[in-house]
Amino acid sequence: MKDAKILIADDDETLCYLLKEELVNEGYRVDVVYDGKFAIEKLKSIPYDIILLDLEMKEVHGETVLEYVMENHPSTQVIVLTAKSDVRTAIDCIKKGAYDFITKPYEFGQLCVTIERAMEHKDLIVKNKILSSKVSQAYAGSIVGESEAIKDVIRLAEKAARSDSNILLEGETGTGKELFAEFIHKNSERASKPFVAINCASLPDQLIESELFGYEKGAFTDAKTSKQGLVEIADGGTLFLDEIGELSLTLQPKLLRFLENGEFRRIGGVSNLKSNVRVIGATNKNLMEEAENKNFRRDLLFRLNVITLTIPPLRERQNDVLLLAEYFLRKKSPVRSIKKLSDNARKALLRYNFPGNVRELEHMIERAIIFSEGNVIEPKDLNIPKDDFDFSKFSEDDGEFLTLEELEKIHIKRALDKFQWNRENTARALGISQKTLYSKIIKYKLK
Repeated sequence: MKDAKILIADDDETLCYLLKEELVNEGYRVDVVYDGKFAIEKLKSIPYDIILLDLEMKEVHGETVLEYVMENHPSTQVIVLTAKSDVRTAIDCIKKGAYDFITKPYEFGQLCVTIERAMEHKDLIVKNKILSSKVSQAYAGSIVGESEAIKDVIRLAEKAARSDSNILLEGETGTGKELFAEFIHKNSERASKPFVAINCASLPDQLIESELFGYEKGAFTDAKTSKQGLVEIADGGTLFLDEIGELSLTLQPKLLRFLENGEFRRIGGVSNLKSNVRVIGATNKNLMEEAENKNFRRDLLFRLNVITLTIPPLRERQNDVLLLAEYFLRKKSPVRSIKKLSDNARKALLRYNFPGNVRELEHMIERAIIFSEGNVIEPKDLNIPKDDFDFSKFSEDDGEFLTLEELEKIHIKRALDKFQWNRENTARALGISQKTLYSKIIKYKLK
């Protein structure tokens, strides 16, 4: 439990400093932010176990952070730190999903006990999620996109759904592989049966094996009763193994055996059981290269990739960027005040390469909805990293929202591309020394 990752969100810098030191000394990993908006930013990229959340912060109130956590990270436990005058509000937070609240000033020992109990509660939620929340009939609805790249994959997915073969979905992180897995399931003859998903990278080997194949009573210390594995729960339906390239070499032969004949054995069991499931694997790795490097079994790969679908990255789906942005605006905005993108914000989105793909766009729009003022989202609200702009898509009328440094970066990049990155010719054309040009390349991280 002491390896838990904790985020402190409080505008009292002195309290944060002292509390962080005490928690670190207890063995916890701790980050600190001084406002609710920074807490939400942190949560976009780092999964925390516990959040120690102050309510009264200057820009974004603690209740807003709580609502965000409950919607996007429901297993993260929120402990509200509140002044005695805010007890009524703190109780309301409990009703909205916070684990507990502690009034200031508080005893550190009391806080540690609450954190330990919150961690135990979180562990129960995670274990229940694997066996209940992951077993669903959730349908992807419709995959948003009108580009030929995505239409081609949808057509192939529809054909693949009509077969009963195992499928491997390839693609970069954030392209929507699980969405396609659900789409295939719902369009297959197995649609009335369970769709069960597990992320192979999110759990240690022993836990993955027990979740996949189950265990018998007494198989290990905490096995007080027998438990079905996901392959049993998914019987007749579809088992989706996300990030299958992370599966250890120890577990791969057991999965291979199951794929070959549908047989498996629970941990601690002595008899073979059977289950009829279709397996869809997903990976952002090149599994053929992994097999050549002895990190992935070649025979398992051949069992998985009877049908292989490659999901295109968002940068290859230019026509879908604004379509997806509008979809996320409708999905994430309050019902009565759906925000809109300004013309310049639309241009900025079209010029960005989206290394994080559709997931990055979704988070970008959600963040812009939270932090933009009024009902119109401007480029500054999108907070797009300039390093991943496609400079070839800028034109002369873009200066209205670019800084001088950004314009210089674009100009130098264009010159380098024009002279095929010959520094001598580029520097001469720009009227600067090669040394200055090199320093600019380093400064702007040009590639």
